[in-house]
Amino acid sequence: MKKITKEKLDASTEEKIKEAAHTVFTRKGYVATKVRDIAAEAGINLALVNYYFRSKEKLFELIMAETIQKVLSEVKIIITDEQTSLIEKTERIADHYITMLLDNPDVPLFIINETFSGSDKFSSLLKNTELFSGSHFARQLAELSTERKINIHPIHILMNLMGLIVFPFLGRKVLLKAAGIQDEEFKALMEERKKLIPVWIKTLVLNNTTN
Repeated sequence: MKKITKEKLDASTEEKIKEAAHTVFTRKGYVATKVRDIAAEAGINLALVNYYFRSKEKLFELIMAETIQKVLSEVKIIITDEQTSLIEKTERIADHYITMLLDNPDVPLFIINETFSGSDKFSSLLKNTELFSGSHFARQLAELSTERKINIHPIHILMNLMGLIVFPFLGRKVLLKAAGIQDEEFKALMEERKKLIPVWIKTLVLNNTTN
């Protein structure tokens, strides 16, 4: 039998706490979450959560920082790639975000709830992040306007892209009931949506092209 070292045990316990915290924070929100809720979700003693992470605030900031970093690191690669077209970027963005949200379907609603609750935790985590500004993707969007290839503000393209990706997850529970579909059907629809969204964005651009 392999001997379990203290380092491995510590890493396993920390990971278990972080996974439980992500689940509870997403489900209940930062304010409503208690450290005891996280301990119960993880199936460990309350004192262990305090031992490893000291406070709910530090644990929340760690979880959110890791989540944001994971999401933005891949997106940054996509939008700074100077070898891909605008449509190719939308294909990769749609694929990346939908895949991520299928694994974490409650995250968009959680972020909105935190924002409207007056929490500044997300803004403080993002205050030094300039993801789109100066990126190749931003330049491509700007060129659509400056070269007068389309007769709408290019920011509409970005808003439509993100709306098409995120809204189904925000309204997931209502959509499931209204349409009478199950989770597996919803997942299949979202996988299909990965291919449809770039087509819709391309149509938006082409239909607003000036001669």
